[in-house]
Amino acid sequence: MTDHSEPAAAATAAEPTGRIVLLTTSHRVAPGVLSWPAWQVLHAADRVLCADPDHPQLPYLREAGVEVAFESPDAHALVEACAGGRTVVVLPGGEGDQRLTDGLARLAGSGRVSMPDLELLPGSYDLPGARLLDLVQVMDRVRRECPWTSRQTHRGLAKYAIEEAYELVEAIEDGDREELREELGDVLLQVVFHARIAEEAGGEGEDGEDAVEAFSIDDVAGALVTKLIHRHPHVFGDAEAETPEDVNAHWQRTKAVEKRRESVTDGIPVGQPGLALAAKLAGRARTGGVAVELPRGEGIGYELLELAARAEAAGTDPETALRAAARAYRDAIRVAEGVAEPGE
Repeated sequence: MTDHSEPAAAATAAEPTGRIVLLTTSHRVAPGVLSWPAWQVLHAADRVLCADPDHPQLPYLREAGVEVAFESPDAHALVEACAGGRTVVVLPGGEGDQRLTDGLARLAGSGRVSMPDLELLPGSYDLPGARLLDLVQVMDRVRRECPWTSRQTHRGLAKYAIEEAYELVEAIEDGDREELREELGDVLLQVVFHARIAEEAGGEGEDGEDAVEAFSIDDVAGALVTKLIHRHPHVFGDAEAETPEDVNAHWQRTKAVEKRRESVTDGIPVGQPGLALAAKLAGRARTGGVAVELPRGEGIGYELLELAARAEAAGTDPETALRAAARAYRDAIRVAEGVAEPGE
């Protein structure tokens, strides 16, 4: 008996299943700015589908000669559209298409359907810092729509900036990475919040002050970029700096020219904690070459001033050192109270 099964199988070769490409784009990148692989697959595709007629990429695809059909097929219809080896590109909306992706996953998992190749192709990528754009947009909406946020002023928020800064320092000293990430976010919120308020400062200022000029978060960031470049000539220019001391000297010279200060003490906030203030004054006098004796007097204040100056000269931050000692003291108190075990 002759077996004809093999020739019959060879005669009916499996039909190509085709290819489905989900082309994603980032709303944080300007529409029309797509990767070269994205443009290649768009031009080579048999069909390009999009359910959203207002998709931001559409004007640029039309300009590039890419024909787009406004369809929202289910998983079965999309698989059938790929029959014969065709390539179908789908442009999901900004929130994606959960219905379609779930349907494709179910079909692929069923084992009953010959599935086309599935490919997720990013057409544009977020650059580092892209989520900051989201933060600015969210802050703008919260400022407009939240009853509490919309009434806040620079002065009213000042105390929160101080609190968040101290909480950040505590997270750093605790070595808690999760807490550090959160506290950095809280400090960043203060910056974005104040910048958003400043955008509205075109009329009368706070508490009846004269009108002030508005500025935005872009002005804040732009000024900071300019400052960093200007104060790092050893990075962005021809200056040389081999040691941290060289860098500090560059920084201080540049600041002196920028600020046109009469005294090395100008710009030191006197409202900061006492030990930090004393160390800052001593550091400015030392690096500025101002030969001045520490004032002498009776009382613990002058003793603390001398200790702070000594610590600064030795490269120790007295405020940090005192906090570390105070934390050890706090732990000892808790142990004495029976609240905590030694070493906890």
